[in-house]
Amino acid sequence: MKKSLGAKTITYPTPVFVVGTYDSKGKPNAMTAAWGGICCSVPPCIAISLRKATYTYHSIMDSKAFTISIPSEDQVKEADYFGIASGKDVDKFQATGLTPVKSKVVNAPYVGEFPFILECELQQSVKIGLHTQFIGEIKDIKVDESLISDDESLIKKIKPLIYSPDNQSYYGVGELVGKAFSAGRQFKL
Repeated sequence: MKKSLGAKTITYPTPVFVVGTYDSKGKPNAMTAAWGGICCSVPPCIAISLRKATYTYHSIMDSKAFTISIPSEDQVKEADYFGIASGKDVDKFQATGLTPVKSKVVNAPYVGEFPFILECELQQSVKIGLHTQFIGEIKDIKVDESLISDDESLIKKIKPLIYSPDNQSYYGVGELVGKAFSAGRQFKL
């Protein structure tokens, strides 16, 4: 038997995305967002949803670009800070000691120390209740060279954070449990 939890914003996994932008004066900023994911294959696109009240919302509207930096498990404190402080009030990069790196592809910075980066050009925005969904075309992906090899999956090397909305906590990625497009072949007629 299932128990109803009501209409809530809970799904699994929920990513930890650190969204990088420049404000109207060119100041780099980053904020943590969990409402997002891949939304199109061709062209490759990702969507993030932000409230209009955020500093990042206005920066994306102005610059028409953003980056997504994916932190590792060992960067949980910095990722959390990017989500609890406002770039309107503080320089988050200075506070954390992390480096804003200017993208050569889009008009937005990314977090230099984070291992996986998506550089995105805004394609459209859609107002959905309290949030606006920003759909960005992925123009490039950058990954730390030291993580690229054939011997182990990139996800195990990056060790990306996952957010649990039900208890507002961060988790790591678990072990491999099956291969996509083959684990379920036994049911194919």
